[in-house]
Amino acid sequence: MSLFCSAFGFHYFCTKRRKMEHEELKRICVFCGSSSQTDPLFAEEAQELGKWLGYRQKQLVYGAGNVGLMGVLADATLAHGGTVEGIIPQFMVDAGWHHEGLTRLIVTQDMHERKRLMSEHSEAIIAFPGGIGTAEELLEVLTWKQLGLITKPIIILNINGHFDALLQWLDLLIQGRFMRELHRDMWVVAKSVAELEDAFLKCQPWDKGVRKIAAI
Repeated sequence: MSLFCSAFGFHYFCTKRRKMEHEELKRICVFCGSSSQTDPLFAEEAQELGKWLGYRQKQLVYGAGNVGLMGVLADATLAHGGTVEGIIPQFMVDAGWHHEGLTRLIVTQDMHERKRLMSEHSEAIIAFPGGIGTAEELLEVLTWKQLGLITKPIIILNINGHFDALLQWLDLLIQGRFMRELHRDMWVVAKSVAELEDAFLKCQPWDKGVRKIAAI
């Protein structure tokens, strides 16, 4: 009985600590698509994510787009009390693709600087449904985390199975020993915005010491 109580107490302590750490995260980077032609379910979830961020007084850090899921997410975050920092390269500003109503707009020289600043200016990362740009951004931060360059939580919002194929591919990489089993702890999957709270609680601690096991 005492062992059970000790185990239960330790689990409660760890869960409570992770909850406190999650609540302290104020700047959340979100990768998502700019298409306005996708399943309406994605736009609905983008609205919910904006509400989730706004109600909790979080700052959204994203790619500063003004259309599609990016625009919906930014507008919903602002409408519900959150702040939004957009980071976008100059050529996209020249094309008129930037959101003009953000709390802060940062214009970069290129896409590489954009991704670097999005990571540096955030404390956690959420991958929302999107296209090849979103997939590329997600894979890059997973690479950085595998190398110990970042340690922040990464949540994959797998709405309507959008990331199923990518997750299956990551499984194949582990099965084929291109990555270690331990690397599964680099990300947590949630199926909807409603599962975000639990997803953050499931995030495992990560530190720069993992670099020594990055090589297989």
